[in-house]
Amino acid sequence: MNIGEAAALSQLSAKTIRYYEDVALIKPPRSENGYRSYSQKDVHRLKFLQRSRSLGFTVEECRLLLSLYEDEHRASADVQAMTREKIGEIDRKIDELNSLRTTLKTLADNCHGDGRPDCPIIDDLSGKNEK
Repeated sequence: MNIGEAAALSQLSAKTIRYYEDVALIKPPRSENGYRSYSQKDVHRLKFLQRSRSLGFTVEECRLLLSLYEDEHRASADVQAMTREKIGEIDRKIDELNSLRTTLKTLADNCHGDGRPDCPIIDDLSGKNEK
């Protein structure tokens, strides 16, 4: 099948599929005329990549996940460890975002929000309140 058909089946854009080929996540064979020829196995790998990326795995993590997927002798503990590590990263990001939200909410709550020029938000951003 051609890249358009593979894109439709995998729910990825042709540009994304070409990128995955450029970074060697997939390697579809080329026909005599130079066009890529995607198999059902390629589409399955593309769906695997699409789902992995949607769950926050990086391209390099996807590379490792694909190698584990294709290794019939893999230990599920390896996959679980990667997943738990990703959960830890997400938890750290959530903590960071909650901290940012708290800071911004405090700044917004302390701002008069009227026509006066003095603004605690601008003062904080500019470092005016630092001692």
